[in-house]
Amino acid sequence: MSLIRKNILNITPYQPGKPIDEVRREYGLKDIIKLASNENPFGASPAAVKRLKKEISAVNRYPDGSCYYLKNALAGKYGLKPANFCCGNGSDELIDVIIRTFVEDDEEVLTADNTFLEYGIISRINNRRFTQVPLTYFRYNLEAIRRRVNKKTKVIFIANPNNPTGTYVTKYEVEELFKSLPPDVIVVFDEAYDLFVDVDDFPRSLAYLERKNVIVLKTCSKSYGLAGLRLGYAIARPEFIAYMERVRPPFNVNILAQAAGVAALKDDKFLNQVREKTLVGKRYLYEQLDKMGVPYIPSVANFILVDTGKDCVTVFKSMLKRGVIVRDMKQYGLKNFIRVTVGTSKENQRFIKIFKEAL
Repeated sequence: MSLIRKNILNITPYQPGKPIDEVRREYGLKDIIKLASNENPFGASPAAVKRLKKEISAVNRYPDGSCYYLKNALAGKYGLKPANFCCGNGSDELIDVIIRTFVEDDEEVLTADNTFLEYGIISRINNRRFTQVPLTYFRYNLEAIRRRVNKKTKVIFIANPNNPTGTYVTKYEVEELFKSLPPDVIVVFDEAYDLFVDVDDFPRSLAYLERKNVIVLKTCSKSYGLAGLRLGYAIARPEFIAYMERVRPPFNVNILAQAAGVAALKDDKFLNQVREKTLVGKRYLYEQLDKMGVPYIPSVANFILVDTGKDCVTVFKSMLKRGVIVRDMKQYGLKNFIRVTVGTSKENQRFIKIFKEAL
């Protein structure tokens, strides 16, 4: 053990949603649905799949290390310049790049508790100070976070919408945060689920790029259905991006992810269909949970945090045996809660049936 860095000994690894193949092996089941990892149940963008088939024969070559075509596609989509983007092997890698680029060894990463676990895991792996502020009614309390800022605070991560609660911070709350935030603190808006948001007061984070120390993280894993290709990107001022590019590993975005990303970003038809089907499915789940008298947290994302009123691991295992994979929230400290992804109509109906049986 003396060979291992001391900070690594205290790290609990991230526990992803249970894979379908693993459940099939363990329980001998054939008919399994997975509603655990906030994936897109409607598949991938057809345009992306078509492009993948065309590019598959090129995998003997290294990918474009600069992500030239992908960055140009992103620039066209957001009305920015290619220099505003840093691409990564999922948002997880970019969280690591941000911490290693901007946070000194004795500086602090600040966020909420009951938020995306990787902020804490990656901070601790890099041996950075990590501080969490409690949620208020399952929402980020930006005022409380602002009060915890000190001379060592360097980066604030705000998951908006938040995973696993599905809640969000408003434009007004963000504006109030910026009014009194020290100028040498960087705010990272992690917007993995922003394309599912259907409220009017959600902040336009890109509007702050030129005025504030802001980095915005987005992903193609969720709404675009490319989770298996691992493609995320950071948006920031060119000078921020230039330093992140020094830290980003070479060839970190594979050739297929780049090609699929370019195609998916243009597939607005698919994106709109996914969004509409998700909103319809979420309304159905709300209605059914209301009928059952089961509490849940209203969500602006593609998942719902559900209070089972019981030990969440017991409910999770009971549903697993019946071929429905959800996410127990034990690792988040929410011992009575499960998180369920909004699925297809058929999957949502099956979830409700099995959930009733599990309860």
